[in-house]
Amino acid sequence: MSASSGSSDSSMAATSSDATSFGSTSSGATSSEVMEMNEAAWTPFYGASLTAEGRVRFRLWAPSAQRVDLECEGMAPQPMNPMAEGDFELELDYPPQAAYRYRVFVEGDDDGMPVPDPASKALRGGVDGLTCVVDPNRYTWRHDEWTGRPWEETVIYEVHLGACGGIDGLRRRLPELVELGVTAIELMPLAECPGERNWGYDGVQPYAVAAYYGTPEALKALIDDVHGHGLMIFLDVVYNHFGPDGNFLAHYAKAFFRDDLQTPWGDAIDFRRPQVRRFFIDNALMWLLEYRFDGLRFDAVHAISERDFLVELGQTLRERVGSTRHCHLMLENEHNQASLLDPTLFDAQWADDWHNTMHVLLTGEREGYYADFAEHTTEKLATALGEGFIYQGQPSRKGEARGEPSGHLPPTSFIDFLQNHDQIGNRALGERLSRLAEPDALDAATLMLLLSPAIPLLFMGDEWGSTQPFLFFTDHRDALADAVREGRRREFAEFSAFEDPAQRERIPDPNALATFEASHLDEASTPAQHRYQTRFRHWLELRHRHIVPGLKGCSTAGSRVLGDKAVQGQWRLGNGQVLTVAINLASQPVSVIPPGKPLACSRDGAVDLVEGGQLPALTSVVWLQPMDGISGEPIA
Repeated sequence: MSASSGSSDSSMAATSSDATSFGSTSSGATSSEVMEMNEAAWTPFYGASLTAEGRVRFRLWAPSAQRVDLECEGMAPQPMNPMAEGDFELELDYPPQAAYRYRVFVEGDDDGMPVPDPASKALRGGVDGLTCVVDPNRYTWRHDEWTGRPWEETVIYEVHLGACGGIDGLRRRLPELVELGVTAIELMPLAECPGERNWGYDGVQPYAVAAYYGTPEALKALIDDVHGHGLMIFLDVVYNHFGPDGNFLAHYAKAFFRDDLQTPWGDAIDFRRPQVRRFFIDNALMWLLEYRFDGLRFDAVHAISERDFLVELGQTLRERVGSTRHCHLMLENEHNQASLLDPTLFDAQWADDWHNTMHVLLTGEREGYYADFAEHTTEKLATALGEGFIYQGQPSRKGEARGEPSGHLPPTSFIDFLQNHDQIGNRALGERLSRLAEPDALDAATLMLLLSPAIPLLFMGDEWGSTQPFLFFTDHRDALADAVREGRRREFAEFSAFEDPAQRERIPDPNALATFEASHLDEASTPAQHRYQTRFRHWLELRHRHIVPGLKGCSTAGSRVLGDKAVQGQWRLGNGQVLTVAINLASQPVSVIPPGKPLACSRDGAVDLVEGGQLPALTSVVWLQPMDGISGEPIA
């Protein structure tokens, strides 16, 4: 991990930051005594924290440093006390509204290097700027009674905060999201990144809210408003790597990284170290306890080498948060580790297998990772419906065994989606399915997504069939900007559409402001989009009214292939009903045995054909019947 070249001995002129710096405290205590005690008993081990006596305690892990000084505005440099295992600590009276940094001295460096606190909660001047001390009790919560919602009620709406207008833009959308039937907003990462815009996965300050989004208090106010609308809010966090610019840990904490294990982003983080584990577990606790997020999505945990760290993470968060309110924990995990999907650990995993299979069926694309789903695709979709994971130990196209058996898991252990930030933004031109798939086929897939028992995830704009691209964007500078731009274009050289170098030049520059602006969420503007929105609301209303009440205790009853590109899945709901979903993405009808009158059909006018035993092309249908009302046995 490279350190930014932007660090310097620039003067530290005092600048007031009323919303983020430590000053007078308010009585932001919760009305729930249990929650109040739980939050009051916890504070991050590293970083700057307010003591019971009103002083500030600073703590840094710097095992490669021989000496560390605290440099605070308005004060002479203060040498920190070396403690055991490479920790440095200092407690002192602290000037209100002042900011600070550390100066670390390693062997052979007489001048020391000025660095921000890696556990900064707010920064002034970017990723290599000064750290502001944040009082966690400064914000007064208005919805102290909020304890979240059960997992079975979850319908996730993924958002990039900047691309939907920032905090104020998302706040304006809350009433329409409630009306739509969404129950949880998931924010892409908010950690401080270089520049003024980023997807968030280049974060180098995992404790700090990116300054271009606002202050910690502004984020808490948004979360408060979300809760006031009866919605949950989740946060995507990145614990598998740091971004390429602005991370200084390798200079003074070489043990933070492994030199014997590489990831796509450089040396792997060493989760064998208790200090490293504490750093990230405390970060998760901060978002859940101090900011009151209702859950976290952990990015690409397959790049975390130590499985037992994930176990410790899940168990600790359950113990500290789950006793006071609902706490939902989600994974992205290419390893398909079903053993991590347990009520004592993690609720669910993003179902890439389901998405990739549906994408191949909807678009015919077979390159890149879609190659693993290009053969026997219909059978793979049947497996995904019945068992969650498709890869349960079989070798992938790379020859590596992937996955663990998952058929025993409840359907709610999987988060299904037709699109998300990755599946749109990692395309060269950021096209949505609304530009890639037949409209009737996309309708059929959407109905299956919304009325199957897995947890559905939507990407912002899905609900009206937005055609606005969502591109990959960053704000790197100089040589790093050139490397990111050219690296992205090289990445697509193996795709047939971009074999020609001239075609690769069409791929937008991630660092251009125009790329970010082109990704801003639009509004439903045409009659067709408004009709689509109305249909979305209706289908989600059916989900909440008919499907959600039976999701607790739901189990699969099997799945089967009906024909080429046509499958049927069936589930026993916990309230004694049987849910059946069939989809036909072929160009010809297939035979189907209707178990009764359909609850919903993706195509108007197709119900009579379905009741007559024919599932038309590009159509899906849903039935919900009492267990004893089903003709024939559940699917074997």
